[in-house]
Amino acid sequence: MALAGEVAAVVTAPIEKHAFHLGGYTYPGHTEFLAALAGNVEVAMMLASDRLRVVLVTTHIPLKAVPAAVTTEKVVTVGRLATGALVDWWRIPVPRLAICALNPHAGEAGMFGTEDGEILAPAAKALRCAGPLPADTVFVRAMRGEFDAVLAPYHDVGMTAIKVASFGQAVNITLGLPFIRTSPDHGTALDIAGKGVADPSSMREAVRLAVELATRRGARGQVSGFRGPGT
Repeated sequence: MALAGEVAAVVTAPIEKHAFHLGGYTYPGHTEFLAALAGNVEVAMMLASDRLRVVLVTTHIPLKAVPAAVTTEKVVTVGRLATGALVDWWRIPVPRLAICALNPHAGEAGMFGTEDGEILAPAAKALRCAGPLPADTVFVRAMRGEFDAVLAPYHDVGMTAIKVASFGQAVNITLGLPFIRTSPDHGTALDIAGKGVADPSSMREAVRLAVELATRRGARGQVSGFRGPGT
């Protein structure tokens, strides 16, 4: 429906990744599944709140696989997707990006790893952005207004930052799709299912942001039969 222009945006609820796989789907999650449905387009995952925006270079892969997956080309691709979204959806004419380092202290001139100098620094040069900057300061600097978004090399360093900053208020946005897609910043929380204690704040934020982005985009899609929350 989104590809056909019948709806202006898609908001997805969390899925339990293991159950997803048991059901016969081989994708790591929604993001990769939607990218395939849209024609195997290049996508990136952004987590955004009013305090911080984080874009993940790699997503659901083991930590030991991260160094090989973080290539200069991949970082540049994700950076360009982030820049496009910030220009088109957030109306930021010249977005200020920063790249979060992979190693402690951005490798400390190669003492703690060479990836930052050999892989991330050329990407920063190509994107004309700041970095690589140490993970223990770059997100603080972004929250203070120095950067519009931070490119995080792997899942947990980026997700930890955004959730500490804005848990329950952040929204996941898929960049690169030919339609708007948002989702909440949390998982399924099966341990509290049916207990009436789950916090719906992030899901509400995901719906609100989807409407806001669709409005900015000038979308004209109509959601057939939608009557709003509580109906």
